[in-house]
Amino acid sequence: MSADDPLCDTTRHEQLIVAVALHRDREAFARLFDHFAPRLKAWLMRSGASEIDAEDFAQETMMTVWRKADLFDPLKAKAATWIFTIARNKRLDKFRRDSRPLPVPEITFDMEEVPRPDDLLASSQDAHRVRMALAKLNPHQIELLQMAFFFGRPHSEIASQLDLPLGTVKSRIRNAMAKLRQMLEPERDVL
Repeated sequence: MSADDPLCDTTRHEQLIVAVALHRDREAFARLFDHFAPRLKAWLMRSGASEIDAEDFAQETMMTVWRKADLFDPLKAKAATWIFTIARNKRLDKFRRDSRPLPVPEITFDMEEVPRPDDLLASSQDAHRVRMALAKLNPHQIELLQMAFFFGRPHSEIASQLDLPLGTVKSRIRNAMAKLRQMLEPERDVL
């Protein structure tokens, strides 16, 4: 056999894959890479891949050859056939991933959770009543309620910030809440 004989190349490539499989032979892999990577890239570009994608596929294919060399069976396929099949499968996998639509979450409405228009109106009216009642409190009570309920500050922090005893802050908040409750209670019919 001459050095230009394709059969000689086939046998040599098979031997290189076996060397990678058995001994993790880096030199054998480098020779496989040098031979197949440019051919894979050219083949992939002819089949429609961009230069960058073809380069990526070729490298991924050769990395798979490195990792899975022990799966190569020279009785089932020639080295070139096995390597080009890996490249083709990688490309098909990418097409499948890219063509698959993104999952769309199913949106369901629980009719009990969707506010009804009359509930929205009642809520709006309640908010208006609370604002009106708050406006009737004295400014110190409004300030305490804002600090405690709107800004979420603990009573001890309010006492420190306003330079008041803690008991005073607590009682003023309690009195302001009692006033609000009284103003917001629905009017009761007197018999």
